[in-house]
Amino acid sequence: MEKKIKKVVLAYSGGLDTSVIIRWLIERYQCEVIAFCADVGQGEELAAVAEKAKKTGASKVVITDLKEIFAKEYLFPMLRANAVYEGSYLLGTSIARPLIAKGQMEVAKKEKADAVSHGATGKGNDQVRFELTYLSIDPSIQIIAPWRDWEFKSRSELIAYSHQHGIPVTATLEKPYSIDRNLFHVSYEGGILEDPWAEPPESMFTFTTSPQKAPDEPHYLQIGFVDGNPVSIDGKKYSPAKLIGELNRIGGEHGVGRVDLVENRYVGIKSRGVYETPGGTLLHAAHRAIESLTLDREVLHLRDSLIPQYARLVYYGYWFSPERELLQRLIDGAQEGVTGTARLKLYKGSVTVAGRKSPRSLYRQEISTFEKDTVYIPKDAEGFIRLNALRLKLMATGRKSSKGPHGKKK
Repeated sequence: MEKKIKKVVLAYSGGLDTSVIIRWLIERYQCEVIAFCADVGQGEELAAVAEKAKKTGASKVVITDLKEIFAKEYLFPMLRANAVYEGSYLLGTSIARPLIAKGQMEVAKKEKADAVSHGATGKGNDQVRFELTYLSIDPSIQIIAPWRDWEFKSRSELIAYSHQHGIPVTATLEKPYSIDRNLFHVSYEGGILEDPWAEPPESMFTFTTSPQKAPDEPHYLQIGFVDGNPVSIDGKKYSPAKLIGELNRIGGEHGVGRVDLVENRYVGIKSRGVYETPGGTLLHAAHRAIESLTLDREVLHLRDSLIPQYARLVYYGYWFSPERELLQRLIDGAQEGVTGTARLKLYKGSVTVAGRKSPRSLYRQEISTFEKDTVYIPKDAEGFIRLNALRLKLMATGRKSSKGPHGKKK
């Protein structure tokens, strides 16, 4: 039998769902609600968000600045792994949820709360990401997931409820799509985007300029890496969070980083999402360029074979799982020596590698050249080819001997 809930810590964003949840928790459980706001670079004035939470009924608001932790301990490890889900999604929302949930659990412990709550929909991935994190930290914590319990069936009903109770919200029935923003990206889902044939309205985008309206001249920049981590832009060093912010600004000005995809949610539903990840797109391109110089072939191929599995673990919410941590150790071992500078060319939504250099480069021009060299002996390739072709020759001989004189099987 569950104990009576007296105090709940809610992961609060100030949006429609969590604003309604504060009032709903108070009415349903007659409990105290503490609103936890994690600053992961969403670009909002959190003092205003906190004031809104108090007006809606929260007894206390806790705001924690997690931007540098987010960049250094979550985004950078994921970038070292080159993690991409289903070939396109750079996992901006996925990677933020474990950090927010961990911060929420720290507040719950400090405040001696009985339960934690979140505003994730019962059809989505975030409920899994939040709750896997909660339970990995405290298996006994009580979890309240309103979207799985309450009487509301749609965001339209939430909007109506908020109007009835005087809860200020910015969502409207005309533009009800959901927006999630953090230091790494902006995502858009739902509402008018639920039709996968419908093109996203240009007015929706916030991080990026339309490629058609981007500057007519290409922009070049250099990103420096040390052991797989980005450390500088055009020779100037930045903290992890500020580096990503600056790359977002530069990439966004040139229309880089828009993605429109239909993805497979963990719960088994296909979902259409639109994303803006300008800085992340630049970092992936630059990181790959340095790896091409510095990683041994077999190490690179082994690591690349693990990317889909690593990306699924992040997408599904298993950030604090032993398998993700094991993969991370292997990946980080491979990143030692991934040091150098990549030069990128940005032009109207595209990014291409214009150059790369590294003090740890395995590339040797004197060996790779098509001109005369004294290191590589082309004649040696003949034996290499014959040895590697041996099994293919044996297979071909076997097929030939199994047929009769007229090419028919015996």
